[in-house]
Amino acid sequence: MAHPETIRSALPLTDAVVRTGGPPALTSTAVGQLRLLGAHDLEGTTAGSDGVVTLTGVDGSLSAEIAWARITPAEEVTDEATAQAATGVAHVHGRRDGTPRGLAVDYLSMASGVLASQGLLAGLIGRYRGLTVQSVHTAVDLAGLLAVAQYLACAAAEEDEAVPLDPGGPPFTTSDGVAFEVETLDSRVWVAFWQRLGTTERLAGSAWRSFQFRYATACCPLPPELHARARAHTWEDVRAAAERSGMSLCVLTRLVDRLTDPRADAPWLLSLLGPGAPGSTADRPASADIARPLAGFTVVEAGRRIQAPLATCVLRMLGADVVRIEPPGGDPLRGMPPTCGGLSARWLALNRGKEAVEIDIKSAAGRAELLDLVAGADVFLHNWAPGTAERLGLDDADLSAVNPRLVYAYTSGWAGRLPDAPLGTDFMVQARSGLAEAVRPAGEDPAPSLMTLLDVFGGLIGAEAALAGLLLRERERRGVRVDSSLLGAAEMLAGPALLRAARGEQPQAPEGFRRPLRAADGWVAVADDDVTRARELTCPRGRLSDQGEITTAEAVRFLRAEGVRVTAVTAALDAMTGDPRFAAALTRDAHGALIVPTPWRFS
Repeated sequence: MAHPETIRSALPLTDAVVRTGGPPALTSTAVGQLRLLGAHDLEGTTAGSDGVVTLTGVDGSLSAEIAWARITPAEEVTDEATAQAATGVAHVHGRRDGTPRGLAVDYLSMASGVLASQGLLAGLIGRYRGLTVQSVHTAVDLAGLLAVAQYLACAAAEEDEAVPLDPGGPPFTTSDGVAFEVETLDSRVWVAFWQRLGTTERLAGSAWRSFQFRYATACCPLPPELHARARAHTWEDVRAAAERSGMSLCVLTRLVDRLTDPRADAPWLLSLLGPGAPGSTADRPASADIARPLAGFTVVEAGRRIQAPLATCVLRMLGADVVRIEPPGGDPLRGMPPTCGGLSARWLALNRGKEAVEIDIKSAAGRAELLDLVAGADVFLHNWAPGTAERLGLDDADLSAVNPRLVYAYTSGWAGRLPDAPLGTDFMVQARSGLAEAVRPAGEDPAPSLMTLLDVFGGLIGAEAALAGLLLRERERRGVRVDSSLLGAAEMLAGPALLRAARGEQPQAPEGFRRPLRAADGWVAVADDDVTRARELTCPRGRLSDQGEITTAEAVRFLRAEGVRVTAVTAALDAMTGDPRFAAALTRDAHGALIVPTPWRFS
């Protein structure tokens, strides 16, 4: 990595003033992100059902409106709990445990705040190009559909998942009480690790596919013997087995133990690169479509798995042309089941509409081809393993030499902040950051959500950072490097829990928090502020409880008549295409794969 200039004045919103209106639950994340980008003079909030965040002083005034619901009926999504339940987030998060469960962090409220920040940044970039953007609209229910888009696409595909969607998964616990996560991308390492702990090769091998596909399925049913083998050994035994086999380990860190860890001020870092360069994107012809403020921009992506592809998927939704670098023979994930029209439904959810170019970046000819692509690009974004870009001669200094106005975006796992870091994947970062404890209420053992929370949220943060870099480039007329990470995303999500821990309070949400109520044919979820009252009410057939005496529809009607905010829990993603709350908003692409709506509307 080069040694860029990083000063507070090198922020894109230093001349902006931010005002807010409406519920802080809808506006606080967006305001916090904008302030980290330089906006100042925060004024007091005003009343209103929707959140409004207004920036002034940057080429006039631009507002973002954040609603709880834009595609669902207003009574269905009224807070974080009902948003998670209706959009399928509680279902996907609950797969590991076998029943729908809400995340104990405000995942969708925070995601919608990041979407609002992205919309404001994109609108400001559009203004540099002559677009008359005045406002951007987003919502929590739209954030929910985006969060489950890959799972929804697979559930509505023409074939089943590669492995059963049964409960189970890590973490494991040793005989001396150490809870830990494991990670490897190599089946041979997986088998060798468990053999060293006394498991047969056949049994370890039979569990590999479930472990390998847990990113895709949000569950990981494993033979009970694997957990038993871990419990039969000390932590030192497990570490020795991991060292000899090549397995990556991570102890589950409690929130109170993170209080002494160094924290970054922001989930990303913006760095100016090199001398000023002539020219501006304002010289480009403006798009006639205000809904696509990045039309005419080119993004080159060298990403794998979810984090980087999702970041560029967001930029594509905003109008950018994305060129995706794939290895010779193409991305192997294209064939990952389930498929639609011969392509992986999950791959389509992340990479639909991108142009693919096969390049062997390990060869001199391949690197030269990549440099040619970058020379005409606006953004280069990757999530290679640490040290890869420097080793290949493809770091920010190398690429800015051929394109001084490039925004170089790196979406990493650990942001270089953790010495001797394990593999920087979603579940390992959840384990090390304390998020594995924060996502579960008191009374439950810490365990990372298998929903790939951080890959999705980290992808959103990565796209936000790239947009901030593009806007800063317009102000400074020079290239910019932006760094974001899964660790930064985790610290945002766990932030409120960490603050409670710092005050000496119980860091987790109360026991049973966001646990849906059982009905005869499904579940219902009650808004957080109405749960106590709902549990005390007596319906015509008795007290509403977890016993399921009445149907979902009856429970919803009864509770709403009593003034309780409630929604039916989406308990099967494949049913959403027929759910009147969502059916009109879901479409299919040419391959037959399901598409969720774009999460912004510009006007």
